[in-house]
Amino acid sequence: MNALFSALCSDAAVHRLTAALAEPPHQLAAHGFSGSLKHAAIAAAYDQQPRPMAVVAAGREALRAWQEDLTALLPEADIYELPELAHIDFSAPGFSKSMERSARRMDILARLLRHEPIIVLAEIGAAVQKGLSAAEFTRCSLLLRLGDTLAMETLLERVTALGYEHAAEVEHMGQFCVRGGIVDIFPINVLSPIRMEFFDTEIDSIREYDLETKRSIRNIGTVSIMPLHTEDDAGEACFLSYLAAGGVTVFDEPTRILTALQEAAQEDAVRAGRSFRWEELLEAGLAGHEIFISLMSRKIPACTPKRHIGVQMVPMTSFHRQFSLFESELRRYLAQQTRVLVLAGGGERSHALRDMLTGWNLPVTILRQGADGAEGQISILSGVLRSGFELPASHVAIITEQDIFGRHKTKLTRRISAGERILHFREISPGDYVVHVSHGIGKYIGVETLEVAGIHRDYLHIQYGGDDKLFVPTDQVSLLQKYIGAEGAVPRLHRMGTADWARARAKAQKSVEDIADRLLEIYAERALVEGHAFTPDDADQREFEEAFPYEETEDQLRAIAEIKRDMECKKPMDRLLCGDVGFGKTEVAVRAAFKAAMDGFQVAVLVPTTVLAQQHYQTFLARFADFAPTVDVVCRFRTAREQAETLKNVERGRVDILIGTHAILNRARVHFRNLGLLIVDEEQRFGVTQKERIKEFAAGVDVLTLSATPIPRTLHMSLAGARDMSIIETPPADRLPVQSYVVESSDAMMRGAIERELSRGGQIYFIYNRVESIDRMRAHLLHLVPEARIASAHGQMNEDVLEQVMMDFYEGHYDILLATSIIENGIDVANANTIIIYDADRFGLSQLYQMRGRVGRSAKMAFAYFTYRRDKVLSETAEKRLQAMKEFAQLGSGFKIAMRDLEIRGAGSLLGAQQHGHIVGVGFEMYVKLLEEAVAKRRGQAPAPLPIETVIDLPVEAYLDGGYIADAMHKIEIYQKIAAVRNNEDLENLLDELIDRFGEPTRPVRALLDIARIKNYARQLGARGLSVQSDALHIALPEGKKLPIPALIQLDRVFGRRIGPLPEGDGYRIHLLPRERRDILGTTLEVVQMASGA
Repeated sequence: MNALFSALCSDAAVHRLTAALAEPPHQLAAHGFSGSLKHAAIAAAYDQQPRPMAVVAAGREALRAWQEDLTALLPEADIYELPELAHIDFSAPGFSKSMERSARRMDILARLLRHEPIIVLAEIGAAVQKGLSAAEFTRCSLLLRLGDTLAMETLLERVTALGYEHAAEVEHMGQFCVRGGIVDIFPINVLSPIRMEFFDTEIDSIREYDLETKRSIRNIGTVSIMPLHTEDDAGEACFLSYLAAGGVTVFDEPTRILTALQEAAQEDAVRAGRSFRWEELLEAGLAGHEIFISLMSRKIPACTPKRHIGVQMVPMTSFHRQFSLFESELRRYLAQQTRVLVLAGGGERSHALRDMLTGWNLPVTILRQGADGAEGQISILSGVLRSGFELPASHVAIITEQDIFGRHKTKLTRRISAGERILHFREISPGDYVVHVSHGIGKYIGVETLEVAGIHRDYLHIQYGGDDKLFVPTDQVSLLQKYIGAEGAVPRLHRMGTADWARARAKAQKSVEDIADRLLEIYAERALVEGHAFTPDDADQREFEEAFPYEETEDQLRAIAEIKRDMECKKPMDRLLCGDVGFGKTEVAVRAAFKAAMDGFQVAVLVPTTVLAQQHYQTFLARFADFAPTVDVVCRFRTAREQAETLKNVERGRVDILIGTHAILNRARVHFRNLGLLIVDEEQRFGVTQKERIKEFAAGVDVLTLSATPIPRTLHMSLAGARDMSIIETPPADRLPVQSYVVESSDAMMRGAIERELSRGGQIYFIYNRVESIDRMRAHLLHLVPEARIASAHGQMNEDVLEQVMMDFYEGHYDILLATSIIENGIDVANANTIIIYDADRFGLSQLYQMRGRVGRSAKMAFAYFTYRRDKVLSETAEKRLQAMKEFAQLGSGFKIAMRDLEIRGAGSLLGAQQHGHIVGVGFEMYVKLLEEAVAKRRGQAPAPLPIETVIDLPVEAYLDGGYIADAMHKIEIYQKIAAVRNNEDLENLLDELIDRFGEPTRPVRALLDIARIKNYARQLGARGLSVQSDALHIALPEGKKLPIPALIQLDRVFGRRIGPLPEGDGYRIHLLPRERRDILGTTLEVVQMASGA
């Protein structure tokens, strides 16, 4: 990696960072660093002078990224993860797993004490734990040599004081036992247990032995026994104090670390009391260097950095196998004399890449170990990084294989029902708060493999208040909901076995009973008002739909069917259509409008801005060109006379579809002859008063609301069932995700982004939200890119001029549209595929999302740059928003953005501010569930029976073993997919995906898939559970349920008298033969197939 490190150090900022570590210890703040650049910069500094180093990160995801990159960049370095210890009673038996973690932690501390140049990665929870001071650690450690004189009683007292457990026989770490003059002990810092033999008070022999066979392996001369804990352990030192003067501490994204500490204190005050505060953590590392490294510049409490280093960095484009784009980028780099390094996985890959680039007539060379790249050439070297980056100031570009070929694409599986889809949006990841139906609010830690009764299984580890833990079997993930509360409010974790959760539920229950009455009024109003039942589709409707030049996505077709079904009912429709920008919501609305117009009713299309009204008018006009309905528009782009003429025609019924801004809600001015459908586009842009006017306007009329990012209140109403919802989340064919970058604003970055787009004949949106200085920005852009044709657009311009500018840009007369956020709901320009948002930290999340949606509306790769000013200290909310934009770069993220907005802004109030506290108490999903139950109860309906989820408990090892899938995030993803399996076809698709992504499944994974198959059949017959007890297979059925006669006859034919009723409860018991017990999966599958008649 020498070539990579030397390329990095040619950048002035990275060079200053590495040089600063040669100076006396001090605090240093570095910003502009993100992704693999920060990992590579720290690795370069370590490579120059290896020394003890600690990296403290806010969460597991960040820690894993550090681990991957540092392991690849520094293959010779020893990299360890500092375990977080659970607070346990060390004298209690059976804590082998916790002992192991304690052993790993002590081993790391011992290495740091010996000043070994190791790199320690620590999640903040592990970093702030109190432990032994360095002096105490040295004093407590016990070093024994062959020939030492020591009374055996003294040795036993010492090891007991070190926290070791006296046992009849040593079975795991942290135990010792005595037999005559022999002492067996398993120190936490060695791999094998130790046997010491005494001759009177002299240590006569020390040897390692095998834990299984108890036989000695080899003789050794010395043994060091490290403390597990000490009896007088006040636990007052931080692990950073072990680094001493020569060490370096890296705080990765300090503001996130601070947030994690604050959340930990809010969720559990007891546990937080046993940890160090931020100020104490900083003080512990002050003996050495402290580096605060982050993407954005934020003021760090209790920290006065001696120097600030800012780097200009642009994340590398993810080319997604778009080789023409990749080639043009390489040519652009070479023209700018940029030093290009391409990291390839191995020798074979390097040669394949070289052949590809040589075929494009590009100068390319494969670098040997230790060599530096030549000028004017693309250098390929063996190595791996998570992602590439560009350093514009030093003309360096690092491209990884992943950037070129893209990440693994998961296969599309079966269509999911709307209910399941909602669950799918709220996937849980480690660190998320969750609500368990029976135990309340906890924190999801990750997937853990535990051995229970000799069988290995995977469980979801949920942390509760105090030191309570809950392990939920992976097939019971449906018992968990993701917690969504209020902005900035971290929930307090409930204690298991206390009345906390019951009290919170009871309060929320009372609150929902009050609100249920108000909701019932809304339902009743909707149910009582009779609307018009539109006629079913006829030949005209089918002809109109066939005129659509593109193939509809599955989601589009489903949304259209749901809307038509609503329109054909007497009850007025109130439906929310959620779909990403450019996913075809407009076409769905057009079809609904056509249906209404052909039935003799008028349609009002309400939009938030004049520009959007004009665009919708053109879209509708083009779509209805060969058909009967007439379309018109009322907006500022029309003269007063034209508008008056249009309104007259509306009143006479000569206009079938009227498009306009909120002015069309003015009843005094606008008189519809026969209004049947109201379509509200970009609903999140209307204020509360306008919403009330819409509600009044729409009484008895069908309403279709369109939004990519519904506001939290709307989302509540839809999730609470106060209105219906359709979701479009399938992108059109050939659509690629928009490459999203959160970067510090710089001339080099802006010039590079503009030139890249111009070189492929594209256009650029440049969002600058200050009208007073927009001309100065135009002059600056002209100075940067003199050849560009630039037009300005803002809301204070004359309407005619504004329209002309927009149309000229649309027709390609300008390269750059320098505009305010007026384009947020603007016209679609297929050729505009780069957007640069200046001062992105000043915009709201849904605004940013809408603006990003202006680009990427064709099969071309699109780029979005969210920039913030150099050295500007961002607010926490702004940082969260920009981070969300980066996270949700995939297609179809609009709903996720709305859910994240729900989390950032908080769930707030459903129908009034007083509900807010109750939502915080139990989480939004649980609140909605209680609300649904309360409404059903008030209506006198019996509560809906809970769906039967079959519990399968067979004595087989069925789990995703670490050898097959090591990554916890991938594990939970696959478990969620297994939970979604409903038929054998789903299972075959999942098996194909597993083989494609992870290779041939191991035996436990095969067993897991077999259990999913068994569950499919068991679900069909409505079984509550299948389990093996003693030598019998138990089939538990719901109360009063029996198997059908044909199934019983078939089972009787195979098992005869071995089948009978369960001793207690409804169901059956089948006594198994030894061979059936050996193949319990095959036997159970055969039984459920027969029982379900398959």
